[in-house]
Amino acid sequence: MHTYAIANPVTLPHPALPDADWADSFSITTSDTGITPEIAAQKIMQSRPGWVARLMQIRDLAMRPFGLKPGVNDPKNHNIIGIFPVIARADNSITLGLNDKHLDFRLVIEIDHVAGGRTAIRAITAVKRHNILGQAYLATIAPFHRKIVPAMLNAAYGR
Repeated sequence: MHTYAIANPVTLPHPALPDADWADSFSITTSDTGITPEIAAQKIMQSRPGWVARLMQIRDLAMRPFGLKPGVNDPKNHNIIGIFPVIARADNSITLGLNDKHLDFRLVIEIDHVAGGRTAIRAITAVKRHNILGQAYLATIAPFHRKIVPAMLNAAYGR
């Protein structure tokens, strides 16, 4: 039995990025077994709907003149998941992210094994904006981000 992704509150400061000034969180619960934070992160990143991939290509092209890092893509490197380097691993979470001149970004995937053999998977995004470009960028992408993260969780674990 699966559920669909829902928004959750997130409190700042967050340990993954203590000076973050923006954050959001979405979660989904699944009956899939054997899930680790790394497995969840990999499945979420591999379950990106086609429309999300196209939006990311547009973002990369539009932001190239501003020097935005497009992310890393190296499927053979186990310290990269999707396009993001792994920053930290713990028993119940994995932190991915990038630091750039306009903002620092963290994606934390947390898991919690709950009653009935179910697993709650939470995706927390934390951002520290450094300048006006970071503020403008986040203001532009935030509405898309709030659709993309639940779509990726649903594609990975929703039914």
